[in-house]
Amino acid sequence: MRLAVPDLISNSYFPAVAADVLGFYDAEGLDLKHELLFPVDACYRALRDGEIDFVGGSAHATLAGFPDFEGARLVASLSQGMYWFLIMRSDLNVARGDIDAVKGRNIGAAPWVELGLKRLLTEAGIDLAADNVTIAPVPGAIQPGVSFGMMAAKALEDGKLDGFWANGMGAETAIRRGVGSLVLDVRRGDGPKSAFNYTQPVLVAREDMIRDDPDTVAAAVRAIVKTQNALKADISRATLVGEKLFSPDEAAMIGDVVARDLPFYDARISEEFVAGMNRFAVQMGLMDAPLPYDRIVATQFSGIWA
Repeated sequence: MRLAVPDLISNSYFPAVAADVLGFYDAEGLDLKHELLFPVDACYRALRDGEIDFVGGSAHATLAGFPDFEGARLVASLSQGMYWFLIMRSDLNVARGDIDAVKGRNIGAAPWVELGLKRLLTEAGIDLAADNVTIAPVPGAIQPGVSFGMMAAKALEDGKLDGFWANGMGAETAIRRGVGSLVLDVRRGDGPKSAFNYTQPVLVAREDMIRDDPDTVAAAVRAIVKTQNALKADISRATLVGEKLFSPDEAAMIGDVVARDLPFYDARISEEFVAGMNRFAVQMGLMDAPLPYDRIVATQFSGIWA
């Protein structure tokens, strides 16, 4: 069986990948292997077409392959909250929380990921057109096998961008290299409060698998929960995963980044989150109207989340 993630070197999709490397899928009787498939909408189209069995990706992007969530459900959360960071070039000397700093700037963001930034900026009073804010893919990032966050950090270092909106590993890389500074971290209080629930990283399965093979889906959910708990119990496991998958620099970094994220490693999918994502999806034209909680979430697995 195959599980696709849109960014391999990511702290937020990390539980889905670590469950493979640490043997938690195997322990549940699943021969489930992860792979990188970028961008996130490609993951959901592959899930729709039966090319893969699960996606570890952003919740709202499920709509790229399953309009109105018809044919797919969220089965567990990999991490809580909208998990991307706004990083600006260090030489711009932007203060933490200074959203106006995006005016007249070129910001890199992946497809579907950029929607979160666009809505956040609009809620903060930024007019993307009038304020001349350009949000576009990072040069060179849409290539097979490329990790978006790391490419974004490299593009910032090379002066190809004024800033980027990407995962914690990309953000940490830019900060440690001295080429970027943190401007917005939504999960820790920056920007509009509603932005926390625009989206979050989740495990998604097709409805037909949930109906026809619920035991397999339940096993995958149990593996995610056990992985989250194992990382909380011993953060050195994150470094072990990094050493098997990443470059030495990235492997050394992943433990620190995951350690900061441990409070967000919770498999529950709350009604509050779904209500927030519903509003975001309607505001961004991804849906015509909000959907009921159980049209989006496979509630039969909720007993496993805790």
